[in-house]
Amino acid sequence: MRLLKKGSVKEVYAIREPKGEETGEGRFVFTDSYSVFDWGEMPQKVPQKGEALCLIGAYFFEKLHSMGIRTHYLGLEEGGKLKSLEELKGPTRTMAVKLVRVLQPELNGGHYDYGIFEKERANFLIPLEVIYRNFLPEGSSVFRRLREGKLSLEDLGLQSPPLPGQRLERPILDVSTKLEATDRYITFEEARRIAGLDREELEAIKDLTLRINEVITEAVRTIGLENEDGKVEFAFDGRRELMVVDVIGTPDECRFTCDGLPLSKEILRILYRRTSWYRGVEEAKRRDPRDWKRWVSNPPALPDRTIELTSSLYKAMANALTRRRWFDVPPLGEVISELKEIL
Repeated sequence: MRLLKKGSVKEVYAIREPKGEETGEGRFVFTDSYSVFDWGEMPQKVPQKGEALCLIGAYFFEKLHSMGIRTHYLGLEEGGKLKSLEELKGPTRTMAVKLVRVLQPELNGGHYDYGIFEKERANFLIPLEVIYRNFLPEGSSVFRRLREGKLSLEDLGLQSPPLPGQRLERPILDVSTKLEATDRYITFEEARRIAGLDREELEAIKDLTLRINEVITEAVRTIGLENEDGKVEFAFDGRRELMVVDVIGTPDECRFTCDGLPLSKEILRILYRRTSWYRGVEEAKRRDPRDWKRWVSNPPALPDRTIELTSSLYKAMANALTRRRWFDVPPLGEVISELKEIL
């Protein structure tokens, strides 16, 4: 296997690389590492977070497959064999997936040239992240972009301005670039143009995102959680058919809450925001946006109990969603109650 990408959530390996219009095969290996505030890998691990994320991602991929929605998911690896979630004997952190080509837009004179996406027909990652929003928390980028005129009510499908903390009657969709140095929000018309999509393909992507939102929202509602927002990524396979890629439905891809409490690594962000280290990070970013890390010391460790509870959260969520006791942890409700106490 060849390592293609090492991130804070997962490592991507190629077993057979994609070529031309032929997809390849790879492995996602989910890690226990995490990153906050653009720092990169933090000093502590969240034990078994990787296994929990892998199981949750597989659970939602298999739900989509049962609905006839195409994805790049091939199964879970255990003992050198690929298995379904039901066939697994225990937790795994390795997911098998189809691989597609990642075509890069060219940076010319400060602007990205997406011409390659007009030239190529199939077997590539669509360079977009599609975001669904069921809720607009205070501080959402939507409010700033509306004020600045970078977004309109028509873009969002709304008839009146939204309010902070508003639960939306119908979900709204948003889209951003995926392969630029700094991802930026764009209109769907620009998204269609840069990705080389026709109007039917764009509408299919929107429709699939809304269907995926419904699946995730209903699943987490049964275990007492709210699905406030999340992202979905797509690719074209070798026949230019849409398929869902990356991972969906995990607490690292979605914003899940319970009575307003965030249920993801956002818990660790909240605790770090209380430290002098975080204040130093914010000051350094203002002082030197490009090379701010050189002005900041290494992040301090959080209390062990905090890390243990965060680990229990991921594991209890995997147990609850799949209705199988993969991990020896208290029920999700008990873990959430303990987290409320420390936050």
